[in-house]
Amino acid sequence: MKAPTRFLTNEKGEKLAVVLEIEEYEKLLEELEDAEALREYREAKASGETAIPLDQALDEIKRNRKRPADA
Repeated sequence: MKAPTRFLTNEKGEKLAVVLEIEEYEKLLEELEDAEALREYREAKASGETAIPLDQALDEIKRNRKRPADA
């Protein structure tokens, strides 16, 4: 059975925060990360850009990275 939702309130009874079990908090974080990854995937697919292999992308980043001024 799921624990009841608990709130922190001010002296007027207005809700200020919610108290979650750590397991529920971690589950919500994971679901949020999954949703963000899906949104990013859909944006990338809709952009029409051609994908490149990860190794190639990392090589390009290394080549284009600015070197320190004193190097």
